[in-house]
Amino acid sequence: QVQLVESGGGLVQAGGSLRLSCAASGSIFSPYFPMAWYRQAPGKQRELVATITSSSTTNYADSVKGRFTISRDSAKNTVFLQMNSLKPEDTAVYYCNYRRYVDYWGQGTQVTVSS
Repeated sequence: QVQLVESGGGLVQAGGSLRLSCAASGSIFSPYFPMAWYRQAPGKQRELVATITSSSTTNYADSVKGRFTISRDSAKNTVFLQMNSLKPEDTAVYYCNYRRYVDYWGQGTQVTVSS
């Protein structure tokens, strides 16, 4: 199986920054598969924020382009999400995702941006 543990969420004022981390482990985890960050705001569906492949090719939702940066440290099985210029609409629970034939999810970390 795969275990994903997120950290780094919190409360920040608009315009501020946060850095999320996701530590992956498990018997079938491999750094050769893509990882991603999703988020889910209250009353809304879970949405894709950013993805990163094993070769560090990245892709972002239009709403976060230029503000968020996804990266990974394959040696430590960790993926990061650097979030800058945060807006109140970025408030959500952020989830780490690993896809190897099926989706694996972390428990989520709350990000709250105050105006």
